[in-house]
Amino acid sequence: MAAHWREVDGFGFTVPNAQVYPWQWLWDSCFHSIIWAELGDGERAVRELQSLFAHQDDDGFVPHVIHHGDPGHHADFWGRRGTSSITQPPMYGHAIAALVRRGIDVPGELVEQARVGLEFLLRTRRRDDDSGLITVVHPWETGADNSPRWDDFCPGGFDLGRWKQAKGDLLATVERTPGGAPIGNPAFGVAPIAFNALVVWNALSLFDLRWSTTRSSSDDAVRFRPLFEPVRAVARAVTDAWDPTLLTWVDGGAASGGSGRVRTAEALLGCLATSRRDHQISAFEQIIDPDAYGGAFGVRGVHQGDPLYEPRTYWRGPTWPQLAYLLSQRTRLWGGDAADYLVSSTVAGALESGLAEYWDPEDGTGLGAIPQSWTGLALVMVTHPGIGLDEADGGLPD
Repeated sequence: MAAHWREVDGFGFTVPNAQVYPWQWLWDSCFHSIIWAELGDGERAVRELQSLFAHQDDDGFVPHVIHHGDPGHHADFWGRRGTSSITQPPMYGHAIAALVRRGIDVPGELVEQARVGLEFLLRTRRRDDDSGLITVVHPWETGADNSPRWDDFCPGGFDLGRWKQAKGDLLATVERTPGGAPIGNPAFGVAPIAFNALVVWNALSLFDLRWSTTRSSSDDAVRFRPLFEPVRAVARAVTDAWDPTLLTWVDGGAASGGSGRVRTAEALLGCLATSRRDHQISAFEQIIDPDAYGGAFGVRGVHQGDPLYEPRTYWRGPTWPQLAYLLSQRTRLWGGDAADYLVSSTVAGALESGLAEYWDPEDGTGLGAIPQSWTGLALVMVTHPGIGLDEADGGLPD
């Protein structure tokens, strides 16, 4: 973590990997902030988030990449200087709550920036008419770039070369606010379960922070209460998307009858946003099942029984440590075999892979960038159980 820390023009942040990913990424930085907090460096934990929000738009939109020190980098590609023109899962709600629960003083300005970022997704971002789920404008916004759940949008079926071209083309069809914030994309009609579950879970983490500490005030009520019903609505939509035959949550939108039904680990993040314990338990049982997601060195990214499972292909089968961490936040609430498995297998994979970006769940072979900063989450999973409010079951404050 220290080797990946950067000081640029007054900003402090952690690069995921110095050679492959030399910039600041949204959900990576939120995980980095939690790791710094666990390592006892509250200053860097806070600065990581402050640098992340330094380029938040007036609309509330938070870019998924910030090119600190080189605003012209990829400016033509993104259509703007300094940052990307799309977002990523809003992990800042959970990150801020995680810092506060560790006794770190988080500036009120950061909490407000997180609230505004979530409000943009809940109120401005387009919804899928049928499911009521929030849409994304590009595969990169999900964090699960090449997930088989997006295969319906690759002409002729998934092929790495065709998919690369398709992802480039999809940036051209993004619809934006007058200020440039992305709000929809008719060419990528996807409302992913994982993204929606993370919006709900991060919002509830932030709500819990404000109502369970002395920070709560009448001003908080004015700012936060208008978000309660949109969060409830998205949580209900996630719950309704459970498929009892596939035993997974199904994405909303154009792929809901096709590739949006592929059994993937990121889809199991639906467990973060539903109060249906039977659905959660079904997900947990599959996580530890060696014939389903339970690899020897971590959670398989795709169900082993699916013909698309490829243990060494980017987002089509390998273990991703941030998904294991997120799933562990839910299983820890109940304890049992799934909680123990997620910790032990993720740590084993992190060590065997050399702290890789992702790895083969069968033998731990490191893949992608090595080392990758967010794999430090394995430490957090061991040392900090993360059992706080059961956000999805606890509901919203009165």
